[in-house]
Amino acid sequence: MTSSLFKPGFEHFKIFVNGCLCDKEPWQIVTLTTTSVLAGVWLWGFIFQEESLLSRGKKTAFRLARKIPMIARHIDSELDKINETFEKEVINRNQGNPYITTLPDKGKSHTEIVELVKQYLKFGDYKWEEGYVSGAVYYFNTDLIKLLTDVYTLASYTNPLHPDIFPGVCKMEAEVVRMTANLFHGGPSSCGTMTTGGTESILMACKAYRDYARSEWGIKHPEIILPTTSHPAFDKAGLYFGIRITHTPVDPVHYKADINAMRRAIGRNTILLVGSTPNFPYGTMDDIEEIAALGRQYNIPVHVDACLGGFLVIFMEQAGYKLPPFDFSVPGVTSISADTHKYGFAPKGSSVILYSEPKYRHHQFCVTTDWPGGVYGSPTVNGSRAGGIIAACWATMVSFGLNGYVDATKKIVETTKRIDKRLREIDGLFIFGSPATSVIAIGSKVFHIYRLSDALTTRGWNLNPLQYPEG
Repeated sequence: MTSSLFKPGFEHFKIFVNGCLCDKEPWQIVTLTTTSVLAGVWLWGFIFQEESLLSRGKKTAFRLARKIPMIARHIDSELDKINETFEKEVINRNQGNPYITTLPDKGKSHTEIVELVKQYLKFGDYKWEEGYVSGAVYYFNTDLIKLLTDVYTLASYTNPLHPDIFPGVCKMEAEVVRMTANLFHGGPSSCGTMTTGGTESILMACKAYRDYARSEWGIKHPEIILPTTSHPAFDKAGLYFGIRITHTPVDPVHYKADINAMRRAIGRNTILLVGSTPNFPYGTMDDIEEIAALGRQYNIPVHVDACLGGFLVIFMEQAGYKLPPFDFSVPGVTSISADTHKYGFAPKGSSVILYSEPKYRHHQFCVTTDWPGGVYGSPTVNGSRAGGIIAACWATMVSFGLNGYVDATKKIVETTKRIDKRLREIDGLFIFGSPATSVIAIGSKVFHIYRLSDALTTRGWNLNPLQYPEG
């Protein structure tokens, strides 16, 4: 029935083509056919690249515009002004002290170096030790610093790249990963590695899923679907690993992932869905149960980015604050990133990437078997890693213990709720969504919110401005 409907149209098309080619020689027909096929292949490749056609169009338009002399001169003039401003800011921050650009002929003494470090660390205008900054520093305790200094001294030259030489550091890393996996309700098969920070944890997850999808599903042009509020580390992963990153809008009222928008964005090359607990801009939590259900429906892995608040959300229930499920207890969640160097209170340079099953972590690793120097393998971006940082992270976790983290979480969340309540009482301000943990984003429909940010900066505060919309 269907073929009979199309038959008249096909006959007309055949007559039309034959009429167009009736005066052509065979070699001309072959040439036209080959040219048409090659042009079609080129056009397909041009349109369907990792970077969208719209994005490439904008870049091309800007690049061409910069070739216009008048526009080029204006842009160069503005860039010179910006560079000059940056240079002045750097000089001011360093209080006019010159840079050491060559090795001293004679090495400086212990006392001289310590005094120089103290001098350097006095640079800057913000009193971060007194809590005048947003983020950046998450904990400051002299007793913990003493412990970490002692531990780092013991492990300062260790390197887990050599497990036969430094098995103790490898044991510490394994214990950090296992403790964290258990906190996120990982099963017996859950696993992971330590990394140097949240960005590397996210990079490793994206690399693992890219290679998994290529190996298991034959996907050559992978795509990740995530809300616009997801961390830019995913965009970095897209640039590094040739993955198309598709951003979907968030609910304009609650500032959570729009599940329907994510569903519409899913295609045959989708290798990963992402949700945040919470996200960085607004501190709101995406509905991980809904995202995971979407992942199960389409057989797509789901990553939960808990880099910012991971070491708060896992203790909130015990601190008396109920949250919707967000971790490995949710069917469909296949990986979680969590920073130990934020609310885990470990020194900077430590994070954890977790997987529900070893089959995903397997594709995170990089192994070279035909190097003349022997078989070389590394689990993360770095080959050599600082064993001292791993040891310090381990020491922090076993020092705090469960009760210590629960108590800290309770104090932090109580403070967040108190600030949230007082801000909502101020005319002219509003709160974006419902802050879940430690981040509060404020805006105004009465005045430009950046004016408030600038005013607070002059009083010694360092807050993070937001855009799209301003906050």
